[in-house]
Amino acid sequence: MFKGRDVISILDFTRGELEKIFRVALKMERIGKREKPLLKDRVLAAAFFEPSTRTRLSFEAAMHRLGGSVIGFSDAEGTSLAKGENLADTVKMLDSYADVIVMRHRVEGAAKLAAEIAEVPVINAGDGSKHHPTQAMIDLYTIWRELGRIDGLHIALTGDLRYGRAAASILYALTKFKPKRVSLISPASLKPRKEMGDFLRGSKLKFFEGENLEEIIQDLDVLYVTRIQKERFPDPAEYEKVKGSYRIAPELLSRAKKTTIVLHPLPKIDEIDLQVDGTKFAKYFQQAAYGVPVRMALLALLLGGVR
Repeated sequence: MFKGRDVISILDFTRGELEKIFRVALKMERIGKREKPLLKDRVLAAAFFEPSTRTRLSFEAAMHRLGGSVIGFSDAEGTSLAKGENLADTVKMLDSYADVIVMRHRVEGAAKLAAEIAEVPVINAGDGSKHHPTQAMIDLYTIWRELGRIDGLHIALTGDLRYGRAAASILYALTKFKPKRVSLISPASLKPRKEMGDFLRGSKLKFFEGENLEEIIQDLDVLYVTRIQKERFPDPAEYEKVKGSYRIAPELLSRAKKTTIVLHPLPKIDEIDLQVDGTKFAKYFQQAAYGVPVRMALLALLLGGVR
């Protein structure tokens, strides 16, 4: 089911497979920071062509806690790519050195290309603006872990729903489950792209598109906030028009259910008031922490450390 497979899109996984990852992640969570040598002598190659903090470090921590080791780079400028080496040759090199390749790249489809070249499993750690499958796994796990279920919940996504790959990935992932409703709240210019809208309409997901978060805040179980990413905008002037469109403050959350949780894939800039960090609603730091056991579970399943 898992051993040796690539992880390119969350759509490649069934609901049953995702729930299997959740169960294994819960076991990994119980291990804590102790090393469990399930992947002793295995090597992970971290190929990060784009900047990353949480994704790269949590993958590295996950591999170390499983007894494996890590090689790689976090800046392509320090590699032979800066000398003109092509991506295919870099992937072939990593394939000969490692047992699994974790890749982040700004070009959509880069991870799929790597998977076609490499014999070892390739994990997409984010490419382009559509796919970040392990972030979606973490997001779902956080909801499942904190609220006990995903089905039957009202989940809202707000912010950049056009260019954000974390938002796109969790939307794809939610089509595997049965939430009561998914509300997509964003400025008109940051609504999901047509291809995403068409995909959602072709699924059984019940979703609503709007611009006013205050109208639905009292009914939400999960508020998933995304950063409006300046670096993704083709035109800087368009970014200036929408920056700061939504800011989650204690006043807004005072109208939410006591059990509502606020998630964010991080990094956050100014879209969540700092005063929210200390409230019972804020689960985004815990969400980031869950990245280690979820990625431990995935690595162990892909490399045969667990079944």
